Amino acid sequence: MKGKSTAAAYLCSWIVNIVKFNSIYKKVKPLKDSSDAAEALANEKLAELAIVLEKVRLINEKVDALKQKLFEAEEQKRRVEQEAQALMDQLDLANRLVGGLADENKRWTENVATFKNERVTMIGNALISAAFVSYIGPFSYTFRARLWKETWLPDIVDKKIPFTDGVDPLKVLATDADQAVWNTEGLPADRVSLENAAVVVSCKRYPLLIDPQLQGQKWIRGKEGNELQVIQLSQKGWLKKIEMSVSNGSVLMIENLGQDIDAVLDPLLSRQFVKKGRSFTVRLGSEDVEIHNNFKLYLQTKLFNPHYKPETAAQCTIINFIVTENGLEDQLLAMVVRVEKPDLEAEKEELVNKQNSFMIELAKLETDLLKNLSDADPATILQNKELIESLEITKKTSTEIQKQQIIAKNTEVKINVLREVYRRVAAEGAMLYFLLITLCVVDHMYQYSLESFVTFFFKAIEKTAESEEEEQRVLALREMIRMTIYQWVSRGLFEKHKQIFLSMVVFRIMQKRIVEVEYTTQQMNFLLRCPLRTDTPNPLKEWLPDLAWYSVMKLIEIEGFELFSQNLEKEAPNRFKEWYNELSPEEVKLPLDWKRLD
Repeated sequence: MKGKSTAAAYLCSWIVNIVKFNSIYKKVKPLKDSSDAAEALANEKLAELAIVLEKVRLINEKVDALKQKLFEAEEQKRRVEQEAQALMDQLDLANRLVGGLADENKRWTENVATFKNERVTMIGNALISAAFVSYIGPFSYTFRARLWKETWLPDIVDKKIPFTDGVDPLKVLATDADQAVWNTEGLPADRVSLENAAVVVSCKRYPLLIDPQLQGQKWIRGKEGNELQVIQLSQKGWLKKIEMSVSNGSVLMIENLGQDIDAVLDPLLSRQFVKKGRSFTVRLGSEDVEIHNNFKLYLQTKLFNPHYKPETAAQCTIINFIVTENGLEDQLLAMVVRVEKPDLEAEKEELVNKQNSFMIELAKLETDLLKNLSDADPATILQNKELIESLEITKKTSTEIQKQQIIAKNTEVKINVLREVYRRVAAEGAMLYFLLITLCVVDHMYQYSLESFVTFFFKAIEKTAESEEEEQRVLALREMIRMTIYQWVSRGLFEKHKQIFLSMVVFRIMQKRIVEVEYTTQQMNFLLRCPLRTDTPNPLKEWLPDLAWYSVMKLIEIEGFELFSQNLEKEAPNRFKEWYNELSPEEVKLPLDWKRLD
């Protein structure tokens, strides 16, 4: 068509496109109308949605505001509840604190009153305790008690120095807990041993122990443990060992000292220390040795009655650790019961250890309690939950320990009653040992160690025949111990001394009322010392020596002999003269009623 006529071609093309447009328009127009209607509807709905969303927004804002108020209210409620709970907790802790300290109130009140009183009496207490440490050590228990009770205390009273009524230097120097610690370390529980230990730990001078039975050495070993070094001056290189101990701060014991201490040690014992810079030195031999602050020195001798120079007494604190008869009796009782009733003695030892540990633990708890309370801030003490819980644990433990102590004491009383059956056996052994150690007065070579004595003591127990009745067993043990010890000792005595020892045993048995015989101290003193009274002249000078007459004058002061001088002088002088002139008057009966003495 385009080749024939271009216009006709374009017209035909237009007609064809119009036809196509018409056909398409007929399909699209309804769709477009529907789309416009839908769009109009959508716009209408969107307008309505916008209104609703605006309302929702406003409502959400109100909800958010209410939620914020609710949150703030809940937060305030939580804070109030926390404060209330904190106050309740503080109230509970306060009640627990008051309840925990209630039991301590009485003790602390008493302590406060005691401390207030001690502010005044401290002077006298310190004075007598210082004198006790400085001077009492070398003496026996009897002399110690007489010295501080009958000499020092009256002097303090005369000088009007205030002191606590009934003051006891041992109680001033050491608490019950301290004494319990010493007992667990191996110290005997008798009074003298406790006094000695108090002096050892309190003295500033180096202690010198008179310790023939090694009981003090045993305690020092238990007290110092593995840190203790022991030397003797007879060892090779002993001076070098002392120098090393001084400079390293070791705990040193010089044992088996004689009566003369090497002069090389004088600067150390006298504390002739020279300050060089921040440290002190002491001259040992030809060298100056630096002294460590932790250095400790103990001196020990096995001599029973040493005589030290005054310089030694001034340099050292001499302490008499010789066992007492009562102390040895308790130790021997434990040995006998350990053999005869091992279960009973084991229970006794366990109880003693428990009581000592209880006492130590109580003292530690009280100290810790006071320390915790003193370290606590008063302003925040009710918030210190750990402190109050610790206090409750302390109180609970203390209460339990006190209950256990009561039970242990009651049990110990029962055990002691059972153990007392063998007290006579132990008393026999202690009596014999103290007779043995006095034999050195007869001859210095008669020296007997406690260890050897204990060996024969056990041998006597082993040799004793068994018996079902305890009373017969005790009597048999006592007799066997007496015989065994006598045979052992007499083998080493000169013949002239055996009679002396036997007489000592007999007199002591009489004194102890072990045998039923008449015994008076006055008669025994007259027999041993034969005192004189010279105020009456001798009317029988022609045959009776003055010395004998003066003895008779003293004899009539003894009950039962009041008429002896009258009988001798006036009633039967000739008969007494005949008796006096006998070759063996001790084998002839006395005149008159005095023949009953035979």
